[in-house]
Amino acid sequence: MICSGFAGTRRKLFLRVLLILIHISLYAEDPETEEDFPGEEALIMEGEGLTVVGTPETTQQMRILTKEEIDRVHAPDLASLLEQTLDLPVTRYGPYGNVAGINMRGFGSGRVAFLVDGIPATSPQSGEFEISMIDVNSIERIEIIYGGSDTKYNVSGAIGGVINIITVKKQKPGWRAGGSLSNTAAMPGKYYTRQGKKEDAKTQELFDTQNISFFTGLGTGDFSWAASLFANRAQNHFTFEDTYGTTRRRENNEVWDAGAATSFTWDLPESAEFVASADLYYGDKNIPGPMYSASIGNQEDFSTRQTLMLDMPYTAGDTVSMEAGLSHTWQTLDYEDPASDSLHKIHSVTAINRWTWRFLPELILKTGGDYTYNHLDSTNIGIKDGHDTGVYVAAEYAPHESFLAIPSVKMVSRNTITKALPKFGLIWYAADSLTFKNNYFRSFKFPDFNDLYWAGDATAKGNPDLKPEDGIGTDFTVDYRQRNLFSLQSTLYAQRIRDSIHWRSVGGILEPINVGKADYLGWDSRVTSDFSEHFILSLSYQYIRTYILTGDFRYSSNIRMPYIPMHTVGVSAQFRWETGSLLISGHYEGLRYTDYTAIMNTGELDPHFILNISFNQKMGKTFTLFAVLRNALNESYVSMLDYPMPGITLTTGLKAVFE
Repeated sequence: MICSGFAGTRRKLFLRVLLILIHISLYAEDPETEEDFPGEEALIMEGEGLTVVGTPETTQQMRILTKEEIDRVHAPDLASLLEQTLDLPVTRYGPYGNVAGINMRGFGSGRVAFLVDGIPATSPQSGEFEISMIDVNSIERIEIIYGGSDTKYNVSGAIGGVINIITVKKQKPGWRAGGSLSNTAAMPGKYYTRQGKKEDAKTQELFDTQNISFFTGLGTGDFSWAASLFANRAQNHFTFEDTYGTTRRRENNEVWDAGAATSFTWDLPESAEFVASADLYYGDKNIPGPMYSASIGNQEDFSTRQTLMLDMPYTAGDTVSMEAGLSHTWQTLDYEDPASDSLHKIHSVTAINRWTWRFLPELILKTGGDYTYNHLDSTNIGIKDGHDTGVYVAAEYAPHESFLAIPSVKMVSRNTITKALPKFGLIWYAADSLTFKNNYFRSFKFPDFNDLYWAGDATAKGNPDLKPEDGIGTDFTVDYRQRNLFSLQSTLYAQRIRDSIHWRSVGGILEPINVGKADYLGWDSRVTSDFSEHFILSLSYQYIRTYILTGDFRYSSNIRMPYIPMHTVGVSAQFRWETGSLLISGHYEGLRYTDYTAIMNTGELDPHFILNISFNQKMGKTFTLFAVLRNALNESYVSMLDYPMPGITLTTGLKAVFE
C-alpha cells in the first residue's frame, strides 16, 4: 500500500509521506511491534508501487497480512487464513481441497477479484478463484482492499473488493532453506452408516491429513532466487451430526495435491528490478454430494502460471516511473461422475503497462492499461475466446500536506461491451493519530463463460443475452491510533448492484438471469489493544444488511441475499514471548438464509461459533514446534446447506529454517 503525497522538495516529501502512510496503516491495522515494521529492504522492493507487491491507492479501507501473521496461524488453506485473521465469512463445501469462498461486504468470491502477484487470477470460465491452488506457506504478504477497488486493480468482479496474494520476495544475502511437516487428527467417534449399522470409531482419523513443504532461497545482493514445494494428503474423514441428530461419518472426500513455485529477482541500474516467477499445481480430489447423497465424483485440477515483471521507478530522473508485466496461465479441470465427464482447458495471457508522472510537488498523474486474452476449450461450452482491455488515468492531488484527493476513471471492455468506471477518493490526516478516508465509486462484473454459454447437459444452460452487473457505492473510514494503547478502524459503506446475475430454475432448467437490483449497507469495525508487546487483544464486528429489490420486493419486504450473515464477530487474544506465541481466536457468524426465491427466506442456517487455538514455540535457532486446535468447542455446523464441516481437529507439526 503506497501513498504519494508531497510537501517541501519532491523527493524528500514523497518519501516522508510514504513512510507516514505505511506507518499509519500498519499500526492501525496490524498490531505488530516495532521490530516488525518494514525496513529499507521492504521499501525498496515496493518501489513506486510494483504491481507484484503493492498498490498506490490510499483512500480505501485496507488490511495487510504480513508473513509473521500468516505463519502464526498455520491455516490449512487461504479460506481458513482469511476467516481467522480478518474474520471474513466463509462458505465452503467441506474441509481441505473442497470448494470454498469468502465474503467481503456481503459479496461472495465471484464478486471479489483475486490477484496473484498483481495479476488477475479468477477463472474466466466460472468467475471464481480456486483457493486450494495457493500454498499458504509460500505467501509472503496479502493486501486486502475492501469495496470498489482502486483504478489500478479495477478488474471484472472487484465489487466486494480485491485480494492481492503476494508470493514474490527479494531474498536476503546468503542461502536460506527449510521446510515443515504436520499431521492433522480428527476426533474419532462411533457412527451410523447409510444402512443404519453402528460402527466403532476409526483410529485412522488420528492421521487424517498430512502436509509437507520445502523452501529455499539465495540472495547475492543484485540477484535473488527462491523456490518452494508442497504436498498434501487429506482423507477428510470425520464424524458429524446430521439434521436428525444422528452421528454420521463423512467419506469419499479424499484429496491428494502438490505444487511448486520459483521466482528470480534482478536489480538493474537506477533502482530498477526485473522479476520472473512461475508456479504449478496438481490436485486429485474425490467430490462427495450432500450429506444424504451417495453420489461421488472425481476432479483433477492442474494449473501453471509464468510471470515477467519490470519495475523502473526512475525512468526519467525522479519525475517518471514505469512498470510492465506479462503473464500466462494454463488451467485444466477434469470432472467425472457416474452420469457425466467434463473437461475444461483455459489459456489466459495478461499484459500490463503503467506510468507515473510527477508534474508538480503537489500533483502526480498515473496512466496505464492492461489486456487479457482468454481461450476456453470445454466439453460443456465448446471453444470460446474472450478479450478484456482497460485503460485508466488517475491524479493524486495534495493541496495541503494533510489532505489528498484522488480522482480517477478507467475504461474497460470485454469483446463488444465497454464501461466507464469513475472513482473519487479523499484522505485527510487530521492528526498524527487520526485519519479519515472517503470514496465514491462504480463497480462491475462481466458475465463469465459459464453464465453465457454453458451447454452440454439437460439440467442447465447459459444465457448469451446477459448484461454485465453494474454497481455504485460509497464508504467512509476512520483510522485512529493511540500509540502504546489501542488502534481503531471503523468503516460505514453502502453499495447498490443492478442486473445481478443468478442461476434460477426456468421451466425445470437452471439458467442465469439478470434479477434487478439489491442494496448492501454495512458497518465494519476493528479495535486492537497493544499496550504490551506480550499481549494483544483484538475485537472485530461486521454488520451487513442486504435488501433484494427485484420485482415486487421493497425494503419493507426484508428479503435478504443468501449466505450472508447480518452479524459477524471476531475476537482474538495473542500472548507473545521471546521464543513463541499463543493465539486464541473466535469467529461467530449469525443466522444465514439459503435462498431468496418466493418462499421468502424460509431456508435458514443456524449461527455458529468457532474457537481456534494456535501455539508456536522455537526450539533453538532452527526449529519451531507448532500445534493448532481448530473448532476447539467441537461445534456441529454447516457452511453450505447439507455439506457438514469437521468438529474438533488437532494439527501438530515441526518447522525448520536454516540460514
